[in-house]
Amino acid sequence: MKDFTTGSESKHIFQFALPMLIGNVFQQMYNIVDSIIVGRFLGDKALAAVGASFPILFMITALVVGIGIGAGVVISQYFGAKKYDEVRKASNTILIFLMVSGTIITFIGIVSSKFIFRLLFLPEELMDQAIAYLNVYMAGMVVMFGYNAISSILRGIGDSKTPLYFLIVATFLNIILDLVFVVVLKWGISGAAWATVISQGVAFVIAIIYLQQQNHLLRISFHDLTFDWAIFRQSVKIGLPTGIQQTLVALGGMALMGIVNTFGTAVIAAYSAASRVDSLAVIPTMSIGGALSGFVGQNVGANKLERVKKGLKASLRMAVMYCIVISAVMVLWGDKIMTLFTTSDDVVKIGHQYLMVVGLFYSVFAVLFSINGLLRGAGAALIPMYITLLSLWLVRVPLAYLFSKVFHMGAVGIWWAIPFGWTMGAIAAVLYYRYGKWQNKSVVKSNFT
Repeated sequence: MKDFTTGSESKHIFQFALPMLIGNVFQQMYNIVDSIIVGRFLGDKALAAVGASFPILFMITALVVGIGIGAGVVISQYFGAKKYDEVRKASNTILIFLMVSGTIITFIGIVSSKFIFRLLFLPEELMDQAIAYLNVYMAGMVVMFGYNAISSILRGIGDSKTPLYFLIVATFLNIILDLVFVVVLKWGISGAAWATVISQGVAFVIAIIYLQQQNHLLRISFHDLTFDWAIFRQSVKIGLPTGIQQTLVALGGMALMGIVNTFGTAVIAAYSAASRVDSLAVIPTMSIGGALSGFVGQNVGANKLERVKKGLKASLRMAVMYCIVISAVMVLWGDKIMTLFTTSDDVVKIGHQYLMVVGLFYSVFAVLFSINGLLRGAGAALIPMYITLLSLWLVRVPLAYLFSKVFHMGAVGIWWAIPFGWTMGAIAAVLYYRYGKWQNKSVVKSNFT
């Protein structure tokens, strides 16, 4: 455990953020590689079909993943208390829950995929490919959830490096299988989905082997697996707010996708590619915000409010400096980046337009995410949730419809709605930081002055 209550604030936050940054980059590489290979070798329709599937996958899994996060917290607390029998019970419980959930979600997803795509106004010309991709992806949900269960268990006992190694192996395998299935074997869009499923399955098998051979505390005995309802209720209590927040965010993403889908294949393909680039671009900012949460948590507990404020300033300096650079990259070379995904001039132009509009406001996103990180670390976890929902449901989604449809701005109106949402969220976050009572939300009561 690293002591953040003394020493350089910038150094602590940067060093803590770096492993999260690496892990998040590799996590995003799954989606990006799929999109690049599909777009370059299968065309814009396939690229659009893949992009249309992501909000649905996020929505279907968000609540379950939130509960899984809660189970990881329970494991962490039992491990810290040296209650190793309870650690085993909690590990068994999360594994059973996520495996069963994966099976149920697979069935629901496959049965309802066509209905959901129609609900989101997906053009008919994309329907068959989108359903094919989503159904294969859903078929592998059991192994994906199994892999995430073991990763949560390991993080719960303080091991964040091993899940990262599994993720790196899975990412490189996914790249290789994408090329083999799509380019060599000509399996089409289903090949890209199978590449992801198989790579996650291999990661799951490697993770099980690791537990069986290297970690006696967490060794899995499948015929002795037990489900502990008391531990499960604790996991739900801790993880449900996160799961609900993620579900509402996912529904917002689906609503936005529904608006995008009304503008046709070229816009859907451009949004699919540009949003993948956008997700990668903001990872350093998100990692800094996540690191700030851990930094703030320790210093709030140690009654060092001045270090909390210095930590926020250090985070903002790092994040904003990075955002200025990445904004310039998006404006100046966004069109070149888009050519990684497609050869269509129309898609490149629309995607570059997205990156120029959204990319100009990355510094605003940095302010929003850094302050939200501080509030989470201070114990005011509900406030960032409210801010997120405000910026998404009361600003971004309504403005996307108004700008694009009512004011006749077309797809560019959707792009402008995104930074408008960030801006309103950042204003709300700054106001709460300045005037709210986040100093009094800690579970460790301190007397701040």
